[in-house]
Amino acid sequence: MPMGIPKRWVKLVVAAFLVVPCGLLTWTFFSVFADATIHQEFWNNEAFWFFTLGVILWLGVFFGLPRPMRVYVFGHELTHALWVKLQGGEVHDFRVRKDGGYILADRTSTWIALAPYFFPIYSILVLAIYGIAAIFTDVTPYHRWMLGLLGFTWAFHLTFTCLMIGKGQPDLHYGGTFFSMVIIITINVAILSGLLIVASPEITLWGFLREFLRNASELTVSTTIVLNHWLR
Repeated sequence: MPMGIPKRWVKLVVAAFLVVPCGLLTWTFFSVFADATIHQEFWNNEAFWFFTLGVILWLGVFFGLPRPMRVYVFGHELTHALWVKLQGGEVHDFRVRKDGGYILADRTSTWIALAPYFFPIYSILVLAIYGIAAIFTDVTPYHRWMLGLLGFTWAFHLTFTCLMIGKGQPDLHYGGTFFSMVIIITINVAILSGLLIVASPEITLWGFLREFLRNASELTVSTTIVLNHWLR
């Protein structure tokens, strides 16, 4: 019988190839954000201030008050369950406790295992409620509240994601820790980039892509120079 290649080895190779795009995306996000904030006065944008206010409020809660672990665990397990359903599976049990939780399902996958770390379910819920409400009524007066809640829930997602990863979550072991971390960072930065493009009138998708390609070109040139120097 021919021996198959272990999935972990395949994922390790995939992660190695994704490291460069992940780094370029992160580099592009921070460079575009810095340019928009400093030179294009994005800091003077309503979206920036209310989103940032939400982030600051959450950080005050996270570092200054008892952490709402049960709320996080509920969202964490609900995200697992949602992704099981999205992949055509069935959830047979759903348990939430302050010190942890679990679901029992008829399938698992890398996306199901990692979903809570890149899918900010409470932020998605805020956007969904706002979008549905907009169908039936004028939600313009609540735009600032939505931005603040979006910042609050995104910071909730990010801080708890970092906290749980630091504790060595078994979810990360399913596809290999290195592969999982690359996927988590890439998707989270991609979501942040999307929020930045939507929130800033000065930043367009094509402008962001051009900056990404420019950074990729600079990296290629720098790498070529270094390799030529080493190979002499």
